[in-house]
Amino acid sequence: MTDQEMYHELAYYTLSHPDPRFIHQHVVDAFTAQTATPETKSIAIYYALVGLYLFIEKSYTGKEVQMAHIKLSNTPKVFEALGLPDYRGDFSIQDVLKRTAGKDRDDAIHKWCVSVWDIYKNQRTPVKEFADRILFLN
Repeated sequence: MTDQEMYHELAYYTLSHPDPRFIHQHVVDAFTAQTATPETKSIAIYYALVGLYLFIEKSYTGKEVQMAHIKLSNTPKVFEALGLPDYRGDFSIQDVLKRTAGKDRDDAIHKWCVSVWDIYKNQRTPVKEFADRILFLN
């Protein structure tokens, strides 16, 4: 199964998930950041990393991250290219899908997000500064 096919399978799971926290947003952000290439638009990488930052460090729900993305989209900005990490982590969407649907898979989604946020440790400062400036987190 390709990464994109695995993403669609996991998206089916998260979009039909009864939890109102909207965990699908975390899947979108982790997948976008982990699979980004030099051809990926900078805005997509920034939004994905902002989403992971808000989830992992600020305990935002997926719904709250989605609302933050809307707020970010209402502010004009220029996105400088972020360097992409060579190493993409040792936990991926494939590992998430191996877990049993329910709490085990939901916990794996969180672990995946932490793993992806960790691989971008050298790009965190500009992402955090951008998010904090626009969203008034500080």
